[in-house]
Amino acid sequence: MRERGEVPAIDAVDRRIIDALQGDFPICDRPYAAAAEKLGIGEEELLARLQSMLERKVLTRFGPMFQIERMGGSFVLVALAVPEADWERVNDAVNAFPEVAHNYRRESDLKTPFNMWFVLATETREGIPEAVSKIEAATGLTVYAFPKLKEYFVEMKLSVRGAA
Repeated sequence: MRERGEVPAIDAVDRRIIDALQGDFPICDRPYAAAAEKLGIGEEELLARLQSMLERKVLTRFGPMFQIERMGGSFVLVALAVPEADWERVNDAVNAFPEVAHNYRRESDLKTPFNMWFVLATETREGIPEAVSKIEAATGLTVYAFPKLKEYFVEMKLSVRGAA
């Protein structure tokens, strides 16, 4: 187990994989084989390295980003004001919902009581209020939903630097 703040070790091939697969992923019958060929490695090696980086928490996620609204679904940023003494119970209850993603604690210097933030994603627009009601029932707390008012596209590609 890695100590908090400790950076996991990666080699030059892992670095090339991270740099190369942050966009323009091949769309074809065997996308991993096509990506591996561009990287100069085999498909099995690419898959094994991706799995290893996920297991070691070098990567927290590897997969496509979808615009859920175009598929009829919905998502919303949500906040809760969770009493410190009740944090673990509420955290466990919230994380039990399959609609919840990216749940994290955030303390703020702002004058806000919100310390738990997460994203709700549902297959239908009607699913958001239903999920909110279920979370309120499970936690006993008021759920504050912050729907997206305007969409912006911000592409962020990270470069892995340093010696392997």
